[in-house]
Amino acid sequence: MMKKSVLNPVCAALLSIGLFGATPLLAKDTVKPATAQAGAPVKSPATRSVQADVDKQSASKAAAKRENVIKEAVVAIAETEKALKALNDNKKDEALAALEKATGKLELVLARDPALALAPVDVEQATFDLLANTKTIKALIYDAEKAIKDGEIQKARAIMMNLASEVVFRTTSIPLATYPDAIKAITPLIDAGKIDEAKVGLEAALSTLVTSVEVIPLPIVRAGYLLGNAEKLAENDKRADKDNQKLDALLKEARNQLEMAELLGYGDKDAFKPMYEQLDEIEDKAKDGKSGKGWFAKIKKQLSNLF
Repeated sequence: MMKKSVLNPVCAALLSIGLFGATPLLAKDTVKPATAQAGAPVKSPATRSVQADVDKQSASKAAAKRENVIKEAVVAIAETEKALKALNDNKKDEALAALEKATGKLELVLARDPALALAPVDVEQATFDLLANTKTIKALIYDAEKAIKDGEIQKARAIMMNLASEVVFRTTSIPLATYPDAIKAITPLIDAGKIDEAKVGLEAALSTLVTSVEVIPLPIVRAGYLLGNAEKLAENDKRADKDNQKLDALLKEARNQLEMAELLGYGDKDAFKPMYEQLDEIEDKAKDGKSGKGWFAKIKKQLSNLF
């Protein structure tokens, strides 16, 4: 579980943050506030126009990850914890029964897929949405760098840990190469009356669960959807004035999102300059209502190579 940080008033006003939320072995999606916090800039109309697509993509990815959670592995963890509690309550028979069930579930998992290395048991999703413009982000980066230079490491840490705009997926898994054998080794200890050693062994086994993290940068995702919508308009040879204005707004916001991604370190800095050049080229081609196809092929490839 991610620890909450104590923010100074400036940082708190800039951020709309979703923290990890999960009941044991059943993760919940985090919910972002409906409106920005006091003092935070609102998203542009262009950004709001693609937010539903961004949210849908995040939800779809979370659902796909949760489909990979193995029910038998979830039960194995629950039974391991049950065995530990039973030992703490001096109920040896209950502990042995729980360990037998945990072992059986893990054997079933391995029988189905002997080559499986990690058995997912839990998925947590968190959204960190930075409601700030590029000028503010630059100011925060400057403050963090100054704090480091002045030796104020904790102050810099408080600033830097909030310089993120991303969806984070955290998957917890059982390491099948070691966990089943570790559980099997507990039964002889209980039979021999070595309860304290058995409890230490169970705690050690539970501590070996593996956590993997996948980060999806929101500015890059948003830029992708903005460019997709802009491409549809650019291909329309019968654009009205309002369509031209919308196209211009979409391209400007795509540039803004890319600048945010660059400032926040989502990708190689050298990769962004060619994309800005592509945006310049597209804007020039689209002047005076001109239309065409294939204008966005290069920048879309550049974007996909970013992350």
